[in-house]
Amino acid sequence: MLYDSHNHLQDSRLDPWRAQILAELPALGVAEAVVNGTRESDWPAVASLAHDHPWVRPSFGLHPWQVKARSPDWLHLLQDHLRAHPQAAVGEIGLDRWITDPDLPAQVTCFRAQMALATELKRPVTIHCLRAWGLLEEELRHQAPSPRGFLLHSYSGPADWVPALVRQGAYFSLSPYFGHERKVAQLATFRSIPLDRLLAETDAPDMRPPDTLNSHPLTHNDQPLNHPTNLTVSYDLLAQVHGLPLGEIIARIGENHRRLFG
Repeated sequence: MLYDSHNHLQDSRLDPWRAQILAELPALGVAEAVVNGTRESDWPAVASLAHDHPWVRPSFGLHPWQVKARSPDWLHLLQDHLRAHPQAAVGEIGLDRWITDPDLPAQVTCFRAQMALATELKRPVTIHCLRAWGLLEEELRHQAPSPRGFLLHSYSGPADWVPALVRQGAYFSLSPYFGHERKVAQLATFRSIPLDRLLAETDAPDMRPPDTLNSHPLTHNDQPLNHPTNLTVSYDLLAQVHGLPLGEIIARIGENHRRLFG
């Protein structure tokens, strides 16, 4: 049984193929996929997918790229979605200095509010972080994390931070994108992640694997997309980097996913 700990199946770029994808994933052996909302306007689509497909676990959050567009009622709406879906996680949330003209004070405000909500409701959290690792570490030190733990999806931080993040409750997921040659150093970082904190993800429709590993190429408006069945690429990469049989990695990730998400 496979687990995709982070994707965006609600993304409109997948509209032409969504029905086919939703049939293919259970046939592939996907037991659960965590579908992450990123803004108020896509939370209902995530909820709809979870209603129609029992193997979809919803996750609702305000992504750092979306903080400038939030409404005055965004936090109340988020709370309503989470209370209506007791199995839901909080995410995708986070901090990001990579985007053009980031509003870091707003990102921090929204991050703190969502982390507090996750703690109050005892929900796991999915965190996005790009070029803001020092800021994230500071935030995690100064607030009580959710007792359920948190996922650093597509982890791109330094290897020497892993032990401290594990002590704070972190899990780490790898996407098919780490199969690119330019990501070889970051892929090696996953050797330092304990086996009981490893997870696999696709981040579909983003973070596609290299063409040599991509058995399901998709294109939208001349832009290549990541097909959610590329989840198997993530599993293969983790097995290779840890030097373990694929079956053992599958079993470990299943245990880890259920421990974090329920």
